Amino acid sequence: MIRNSKFSWTKLMIQLMCLVIGAASLYPIAWMIASSFKESSQVFVSAHSLIPAAWDFSNYSNGWKGFAGITFGTFFKNTFIIVCTTVLGTIVSCSLVAYGFARVKFKLKGFWFGTVMLTLLLPGQIVQIPQYIIFHQMGWVNTIYPLVVPAFFGSAFFIFLIMQFIRTIPYELDEAAKIDGCSRFGIFSRIILPLIKPALVTSAIFEFYWSWDNFFGALIYLGKPQMYTVSVALRLFADPSSGTDWSAMFAMATLSLIPPILVFFMFQRYIVEGISTTGLKG
Repeated sequence: MIRNSKFSWTKLMIQLMCLVIGAASLYPIAWMIASSFKESSQVFVSAHSLIPAAWDFSNYSNGWKGFAGITFGTFFKNTFIIVCTTVLGTIVSCSLVAYGFARVKFKLKGFWFGTVMLTLLLPGQIVQIPQYIIFHQMGWVNTIYPLVVPAFFGSAFFIFLIMQFIRTIPYELDEAAKIDGCSRFGIFSRIILPLIKPALVTSAIFEFYWSWDNFFGALIYLGKPQMYTVSVALRLFADPSSGTDWSAMFAMATLSLIPPILVFFMFQRYIVEGISTTGLKG
């Protein structure tokens, strides 16, 4: 009886601790949402309060107007085009490369796989300057190509994740498909792809998040305001020479959180399944 009582108190304390940590993590988001309904002059004056003294819904309409006649609808459209193209390129390229490493035998396979994995140890900041020089010589600056084309050449993290998932699939399925006259690409498209759906969705979600938050890449490659993404457009609210419309900035930042949150809640079961299964070789 005492043992059950101790277990209950321990479980309660763990749950209370999780609630406290969760509340502390969500407080900045709640503060931002509350500030989006305050007057700009009152954002930091009443920063201690989450409830606005006077609700100002015009911040969303003012923020949506954007800058120089370019509304935030354009910025959201640009972001969705870049993100969706990047996700598509990542899924197609990484699944093909992962299938090759997991199922196809070829010379120097270990060497090439090791080379791909070594790129995980290379900080992204190191390749920024060489990449910019290459893209500038190709005439791709001020276009979306530097942001979307590299995705069609694979990513080491997603290649490894999908490859480990493919290894959990019995090789006997490939042999049975070969007997039935299925080609290598047929095995990949008809057998492997349907079975690795959790890994593909997991990769797509992570790539969606990373592309959506890609501020630095959009900042250095997109020089025209009509091509800006949401992350770069939010920076335009900050004007040191005059003043910053904090309320409008927080309003648009709140709207920018909606797509990632919706994607997470719609596909969270695939994230858990994809990550928990990866690495378990059957």
